[in-house]
Amino acid sequence: MKKRDHPQFVQAASPNPHRDNWDDLRFVLAVADTGSVSAAARALGVNHATVLRRVAAFEERHGLPVFDRTPVGYSVPRERARLIEAAHEAEAAHLAVARIAAGARAPLSGAVRVTSTDSFCQVVLPPILARLRAEAPDLRIDLLCSNAHADLGRIEAEIAVRPAGALPDDLVGEAVAELGFAVYAPASAPETPFWLGLSGALARSRAAEHMRTAARGEALAGAADSFLVLREMAAAGQGRAMLPCVLGESDARLVRIGTETATVPIWVASHADLADAPRLAAVRRRLGRALAAEAAWLCGDQVKRTLPM
Repeated sequence: MKKRDHPQFVQAASPNPHRDNWDDLRFVLAVADTGSVSAAARALGVNHATVLRRVAAFEERHGLPVFDRTPVGYSVPRERARLIEAAHEAEAAHLAVARIAAGARAPLSGAVRVTSTDSFCQVVLPPILARLRAEAPDLRIDLLCSNAHADLGRIEAEIAVRPAGALPDDLVGEAVAELGFAVYAPASAPETPFWLGLSGALARSRAAEHMRTAARGEALAGAADSFLVLREMAAAGQGRAMLPCVLGESDARLVRIGTETATVPIWVASHADLADAPRLAAVRRRLGRALAAEAAWLCGDQVKRTLPM
C-alpha cells in the first residue's frame, strides 16, 4: 500500500489545515524549487533531516503527499502544481508584509541591511557609514558584501548601493554619482601585452563590456569575479585590466594606460515595497548625499585616499 493510501497517513491531517506553520511551507517550496532535499537544505542553511521533518509535517497536516519521491530527486506531480503555485503566492504576500513592517519602524533607528559590491564594501562605504552612525547612534548598519545582486524581495537586504547600467524593475532609487573605470597595467611591466578579464557575476556587467572592447579580442591571461582580486592580479604582473579608478589611481603598483575611460551610474535603491518607508528613505537620502559628495573621487577625477596594500 502506498503511503498516500494508508489510513493512518490520512487521519494525521490537522482538524484545521488552514492554520499553517509558515516555516513548513517555506521548506516545501525550497524542495519544489530545487528538486531535492539536499539542495533545499543547502539553500536554507539547515541539515537534511530538518527539511525531511518539515516537509513531512506539512504533508501530514494536510493529509496528502506533495511530492513524488524518485531515485533522482523530488518532483511535483501535475495534480499538485496549483498547490505549489498558491504556496509561492503566499510566500510573496508573507515577504511583502515583512518588508512593509520592517520599513515602517522609526526613522534612523534599528537595523538596516545594505548590500554592495566588495570594492564598495571595503573601500567606499565604511567611512560613509561611520559618519552616518555618528549622526544616528540608534541606527545599526549591516553591510552585506556580494558582487551578485541580492534579492531585496526576500529581504536579504533593504538598501542596495550598486554600480549598474540600470535598476531591475522591482527596485526604486536614483543614480547619485558615477563610478569611473580606466585601464591599468603593472608598474613593473607597463608594456605587457596580456589582458585580464572578469568572470562570475561581473562577466555580465557594463565594465566587462568595456574591458572586452579595450582588449580588442586579445586572449585573456586570466580573470577574476572581483575587482579587488583583479587589481592584485594586475599588480602582480599578470596583465592589464580595466579597474575602478578608486582602486587603481592610488595604488603605486599600477599605472594608468592611455586615456580610454568609462563610467557606470551608482544607484542607491530599495525594493518597490520599501520605497516610501520613512526609515529607509532617510538612510537612502543620507547615503546618496554622501556618495554625491565623493563624486570627483568616484569617477576618477582626483585621488582621495591611499588604499591599503
